[in-house]
This record gives sequence, C-alpha cells and structure tokens, in this order.
Amino acid sequence: MPIPIVNSIATWFLKKRFHQIELFLKYPHDVQNELLFQLIAMAKDTEIGKQYDFASIKDYKTFAERLPILTYEDNQERIERSRKGENNIFWPTPIKWFAKSSGTTSAKSKFIPVSYESLEDCHYAASKDLLCMYLNNNENSQLFTGKSLRLGGSKELYTENGTVFGDLSAILIDNMPFWAEFSSTPSNKVSLMSDWEYKMQAIVDETINENVTSLAGVPSWMLVLLNNVLETTGKDSLFDVWPNLEVYFHGGVSFMPYAEQYKTILPKKDFRYYEIYNASEGFFAIQDQNNSSELLLMLDYGIFYEFIPMDTYGTEDQKIIPLSEVRKDVNYAVVITTNAGLWRYKIGDTIRFTSTNPYRIKVSGRTKHHINVFGEELIIENAEDALKKVCKKTKADIVDYTVAPIFMEGKEKGAHEWLIEFKKPPTDINLFNELLDNALKSLNSDYEAKRYNNITLNKPKINIARQQLFYDWLKLHNKLGGQHKIPRLSNTRKYIDELLTLNN
Repeated sequence: MPIPIVNSIATWFLKKRFHQIELFLKYPHDVQNELLFQLIAMAKDTEIGKQYDFASIKDYKTFAERLPILTYEDNQERIERSRKGENNIFWPTPIKWFAKSSGTTSAKSKFIPVSYESLEDCHYAASKDLLCMYLNNNENSQLFTGKSLRLGGSKELYTENGTVFGDLSAILIDNMPFWAEFSSTPSNKVSLMSDWEYKMQAIVDETINENVTSLAGVPSWMLVLLNNVLETTGKDSLFDVWPNLEVYFHGGVSFMPYAEQYKTILPKKDFRYYEIYNASEGFFAIQDQNNSSELLLMLDYGIFYEFIPMDTYGTEDQKIIPLSEVRKDVNYAVVITTNAGLWRYKIGDTIRFTSTNPYRIKVSGRTKHHINVFGEELIIENAEDALKKVCKKTKADIVDYTVAPIFMEGKEKGAHEWLIEFKKPPTDINLFNELLDNALKSLNSDYEAKRYNNITLNKPKINIARQQLFYDWLKLHNKLGGQHKIPRLSNTRKYIDELLTLNN
C-alpha cells in the first residue's frame, strides 16, 4: 500500500480516536464510573457475580464495601478451574488465553487470564493509541515507510484442556492481524523462538537488512540486541544500520539506568523515546507528549482503577480510594478491576500522580520491591534518580544492579549493600559511593534521617559485579529475555547473596 494512503488512513483513525480520548480527559470520573458498572453488569451472572450479588450493586461505595481486595493467591483456585476449561467463573465470555508471568519476586508461575475483550479493547487498542499519540505529536513522521523491530519475551504457546498459556507477547503475536506482521520485524517464526540466545542472533540476522523506523521492547534486553547489531555489522551508530530510525517505544523496566547508553548508540538529538506502562494484567498508561517522563493514564480500556496510599498499605488503617480522590506526589499501590475478570486485584506496582488534570503518572516501583528494614522507605524511583545523577557526575555507565539490607548485628549499625555491574566503571568507587549516599539523602528524607550521624544506617557498601553476572544469574534461573527483570530492591538478602556467590 502506498505510504500517502497509509498516512491518510492513520490520520483518519487518529482524529476518530482523539475524540474518544478527549471524552475521558474531560470527564474522567464519569468514564471510570460508567466503565465499572458495565463490568459489573456483564459479570452479574458469573460465579463471582452471584457470590457478591453484583445485580444489587448500584454505587461505588457498595462495590468497595462488598468486594475484598484480592491478590493472585486469592484468585488462584478460580483461575486453575478456568485453565481446565470451566467457563463463567469470573468473566462471562470464555477465557481461552492465560499470560504466564513469574515476575521478579517468585519462581512460581502466575497465569493471568486474558479475555477476548482485554485483548481487543485493552492491549491492541493501546498499541493503536500509542501510534496515534506519536503521530499526532510528530506530523513529519515517516514511521510507515519502514518496519518496527519488536523484541518480546516470546516463547512457544502451550495448550492444556483447550486453553492456551505462554508469555503475553506470544499471545499478542499469535493473535495479531496479518497487516501488523507485515509492518513488523522479525517474523513471527523468529519472534516465537524459545531459545533466547539463538533467537537473539536470528533477530540480528533478519533485521539488519530491513528498513527499521522504530524499536519496541524492554530497555535492558533491547540494549543487548542493539549492541549485538553493532557488533555484527561493525558500525558505531545504529543510524549507520537503519538511517530512518526515529523512535523507541519502551516499557517493562525503568529507562533511567540505560538512558546514557542509548544516547551513545543513537546519537541524534531529535530521536524520540516513548514510554508505555503495561503488564500481563492490562495496558495502563502511555506517554502522550514528546520529551516527557509522564504517562497518561488510559481510562477507557476496560480497566477500573483504585489506589492504596503506600503510607497505609498493609496496615489496619489501609485505605482504598477511587481515581477521584487521588492527590499529586503521593505514592500509591495500584488496584484494578478488568474486562478479563480480575476484581479489585493488586498488581504489585506503585505509581504517583504528576498531574490530576489530566491524570498523568510515573511508575515509582513495586509494593514488594523497596527497602524499609530501618524505616528508610527507599523505593526504586529514589534509587534510579540517585544513580542517574551520580553516573552523570562520574561519567559511569551501569548495566544492572540490586540492593539489599545489611542487618544490624550486636552494636553494629545496619546499611544498604549495592551490587552494581558497570559497563563503564567510575575511576573512584569511593567517590561514587559518597555521591550516591548524598543523592539518596537529597531524594528521601527518611533515608537522610536514618543516615544522620550514622544514627541507624552506616554508609552504603558497594560491590562491583563482574561482566555478565546478572545475565548469568537470569540464565541460571531460566529467565532470559522479554519481561524478566532483575530484582532491584529487596528487604531480604535472598537475591544479593545468590548473586555475590555467583560473582565470586
């Protein structure tokens, strides 16, 4: 299809969709409220709908009082029955697909239900919206003159009892319309390879001769792929391989630790980076402005949002509030009710609102991934902001890192122990440590208070990891590729002790 026609179709869709987006921007609470009652009405005759008498729920207050907040473990028995082919348990339409996700906290697999509605009205709708927003902000884009290089964690799909499970990316690729494969690289055959290391080279071989105009994937794994591309081609810049490359769509882990390395291999000031926030449970937010670190919360994807202020999380005084009651700059745990039958489900992420008109957010971390052994309440956002500042000052580059507590023993104070793999190490690790400590103090008043005169916490301890340590650890745990991530912060020493043993 000629490019002008493609652009015309995209422009038409863009204008049509922006009218709908403007609706939830203008009336966010009405859109969310209406969506909640659509979900309740749809599921009223399901097993869970009858258990909680959905038919008699007429307002949010009743919904919140009647349904408990649930974790995966609370849902597991129903999900297992659904995986065996039983229908109408928590959603009225048959659930054929389950996204297998182990996350970073447990080797135990989770099977997240993916309904036809969530596939079409959430995941695929978000992919279209991402393109719409990008094209709206970049009228001279030549995105459709070439292909998008997508890097998923795709492995083969498995069928049991008539239902299918696998990585979400594999489910999305398997159900993708034919025109989407035509505009993407590598081929589905290569994308769905199970051996990550073999697949990586196959992707390089298949894509280096394509006209790639965009990249899409998790920053850590995409960086591995792109460095392989440069190594294979002998080029210094990716623009020497793909001269029309104009944007990288990224999500899954924070981009901050990798930003400088991307600038080195993509040395153009006008190159665009667009962030997304999605998970197996749904697609939640999209960067809607050029050169922004804020994400627009998408309110019409069949997901109803609630939030738990982290200062009450897990306590007797825990509060759960709807979107209409959130405030800026407060750290919240995210609770979702979805068109795949997840009801008041804790996804384990934390976010904070940077704006409430419209509702824009930043992902701040995970409910389980913080360090609060000594009352310091260190979150991933603090760690990554501090690392960015220190790397800039010391001209260092980081590949990966993890942090854990050093527990108090006798009269010995506690501390934080860092294990960092550098691509380019600082010339003076002691200065790096001092700058990191000071940056954390400036970003987190609780940490600063515990560090004051070493009252509770001693200075951090930094270990330098050997090259490819984190890669080898992931390989050892069969977690190479895709959505698999290094656990950044932990209240226990489980991960760091394993990694230190492997390091030695």
